[in-house]
Amino acid sequence: MRLAAFESAPLSTIIPATVYGGAGCRILNSSNTKPLTLSSPSFYNNNNFYKTKHLNFKLNAASNVSSGSGSDDSNKSIKQQLAVLLEVEGVLVDVHRECHREAFNLAFKNMGLDCANWTEPIYLDLVRKCFGGEQEMLTLYFNKIGWPTSLPTNEKGGFIKRVLQDKQKALEDLVKSKSLPLRPGAEEFIDEAHNEGVPVIVLAAYSRNGENVARPIIEGLGEDRTSKMKIVGEAEVKQSFYGQLVLGKGVASSLDEQLLNEARKAASTEKQKIAKEVASVLKLSVDLDTTSSESMQKIVAALRAGAEYAEVPVPNCVLVAGSLPGVAAAEQIGMPCVVLRSKLTSRAEFPSAKAVLDSFGAPDLTISRLRRIGPA
Repeated sequence: MRLAAFESAPLSTIIPATVYGGAGCRILNSSNTKPLTLSSPSFYNNNNFYKTKHLNFKLNAASNVSSGSGSDDSNKSIKQQLAVLLEVEGVLVDVHRECHREAFNLAFKNMGLDCANWTEPIYLDLVRKCFGGEQEMLTLYFNKIGWPTSLPTNEKGGFIKRVLQDKQKALEDLVKSKSLPLRPGAEEFIDEAHNEGVPVIVLAAYSRNGENVARPIIEGLGEDRTSKMKIVGEAEVKQSFYGQLVLGKGVASSLDEQLLNEARKAASTEKQKIAKEVASVLKLSVDLDTTSSESMQKIVAALRAGAEYAEVPVPNCVLVAGSLPGVAAAEQIGMPCVVLRSKLTSRAEFPSAKAVLDSFGAPDLTISRLRRIGPA
């Protein structure tokens, strides 16, 4: 996903002229570290979860198919149900604002890039000009200040990849080592949901920076709170009925489906290129949905699995999203969605969302408001 753009001073007016005139960065040292891994705790007993007596409901929750049978009271009871699905990055914590710039600077330092340091104005200007694409941000930056003097021209791609790897490692370390501030009102919102008997599902499965970043953030809610929630990571998606049915080996893609997926990927890439060119000419702030069909399938599977674990039909769940791909996936399966803006999405538009809100708590995001927005 491409992030929302920002208006700020041009890069050339932010980076000192003396830096532009330099001979480039000098690599003092380097270090290679393996990425961290975290286990994915399971909150469900598969044997109990897939008991025959629950199978019909799971099928309904996964495929959103209703048999049309049952009494009016039963149907009314279903309509009154509500479950809340929460994204992690941008919703529970504004990770991009809190950690990404710092992680880049730590990566520069660890690699011995003594002249590279991103202040907030520089960082936001790079985000605006590159639509949040980190590879493009690094390329633009080093094109401006000069590349490391010992770096051959044909190795620039490998250098960028290594910076991004070090940045990801630094980001994971930051999230684990420091207590990131939750968005104001997040804890109270979750407590309100629990007190009203509303299931809360936290989606770690498609977190932009992976579960190594998402799970420490979730743990910041405290053991008492997390014990009352359902956390859906990649393992939980695979264990879900929908995940096994659609993502498992039991469903094979035909040649036509594979060709269609490849065509969608190509169209997504071309759409991204054209949108960038148009936005650059018109000086627009945009939030591009460049999610591949494969990524969209994973998000849809996570949303379906979330509804399944909550034991609430898809239309009675409300996704609280901080990203455009989540909004698009929710629209695709008929799940109501509200957007909680962050600093990076403050100018983005989400036409398919039921509401675009600024914060947890009244008058914005509350359980009572979701009851009015969500169930049919």
